[in-house]
Amino acid sequence: MKKENSLIFYEEIKQRLKKIFDTQHIKFKEIAKLFFETYKKDGMIYIFGTGHSHMMAEEGHFRAGGFAPICPILSSDLMLHKSAIQSSVVERTEGVSKMLLKKYNICNNDILMIFSNSGVNQAPVEAAVYGKEICCTVISVVSYEYSKVAPLSKIGKKLIEISDYYIDNCGPTGDALVKIENQCNVSSFSTISGSFILNSILSEVADLSKNEIPFPFYISANMPKVKNNNNLLFQKYKKRNPHL
Repeated sequence: MKKENSLIFYEEIKQRLKKIFDTQHIKFKEIAKLFFETYKKDGMIYIFGTGHSHMMAEEGHFRAGGFAPICPILSSDLMLHKSAIQSSVVERTEGVSKMLLKKYNICNNDILMIFSNSGVNQAPVEAAVYGKEICCTVISVVSYEYSKVAPLSKIGKKLIEISDYYIDNCGPTGDALVKIENQCNVSSFSTISGSFILNSILSEVADLSKNEIPFPFYISANMPKVKNNNNLLFQKYKKRNPHL
């Protein structure tokens, strides 16, 4: 009897998330320590991604359980709601990332975290190059398997070759997990893996931050005693995060 495709997807997710934890959890702790040290030095963690990967920038931004020093790097031209076709063109355009990142005044006291499933497109690779130019710490989250076969941009390097640290999201080439007979695969993994990786790191950061006042994590707006904690964080970070 053939398995339901939703069950195949579920089992694939379980297996791959376990693989991420088994192979990458030491990096989670290392990067969590970097996040905490950056916070203590009054630095910021900037998160960047294009296409669907931009959702990881928003995943870290001003949400329940979110780390307050995180700032998303957002541009409508690199998302999908304005024009999916055009965004694919833009993320392969030379100079687009450097021009965007300069607007955020990122400095060498900050972290630039880049999500890119293939790890080769112009925009994320160019962002990493810019990060190295300004001497900030560059962290990338990619599918190592995918990056081995995806064609390089004009820069001629993979994101993992430029980054100070990288995490393998353990996704397959092409991202989608469920094989449909005589058709392409469907049901992608990178959004699930990206969120798992980011929030795993933040859970470790929270443990390091548990004695900080205020606790540098946002509380859901529907929880009691939320205003004092969140307002303190908002006042502290609104000058460096233009999206607050």
